[in-house]
Amino acid sequence: MRLELTGRHVDITPTLRRLVDAKLAKLERMLNDSAVSAQAVLTREKYRLRAEITLHARGEKFLHGVSTSTAWETSLTQAIEKISQQAQKVKGKWQERKRRGVRTAAAAGEVLAPGAAPARPTPRETPRMPRIFRSSRQAIKSMSVTEAARELDARREGCVIFHDPERASVSVLYRQQNGELTLIETEA
Repeated sequence: MRLELTGRHVDITPTLRRLVDAKLAKLERMLNDSAVSAQAVLTREKYRLRAEITLHARGEKFLHGVSTSTAWETSLTQAIEKISQQAQKVKGKWQERKRRGVRTAAAAGEVLAPGAAPARPTPRETPRMPRIFRSSRQAIKSMSVTEAARELDARREGCVIFHDPERASVSVLYRQQNGELTLIETEA
């Protein structure tokens, strides 16, 4: 998720940036990594500290939370809670849409008699395609295989795409379910 952090009458210190990142990570987990970007504006007004956060989620959903307090942590927590409530509602709509996703006969073009229920498609009629999940975008960095293994241990994601200068090719390193690392090398 891309974060744009702005301070008005406030210096954005590394500690403050880590605090915002930690609070937004909770929302990102809640939305199953479907958060695209976030804008946080931190403002100091006399003794008040104001946090204004806008989160952009997939499906052109914009979640917004504003809070004012005397401490940054309190202000950020309250703003994130407001966005969290909105996120729960959006997530519920996404899940409901998945539940209703069964194709009806009317959508398939069949004409039904009045009062007749649509026939459910048999498993043979609907081909089973594997589900594809989008991960976050990754920049391809130049690093060795050992550096890529260290990077993989530091990340949440189970895959690192990198340019291997020894082989002059793009490689992929990922962690299997049993915990072993697998290296995929491309031909140059």
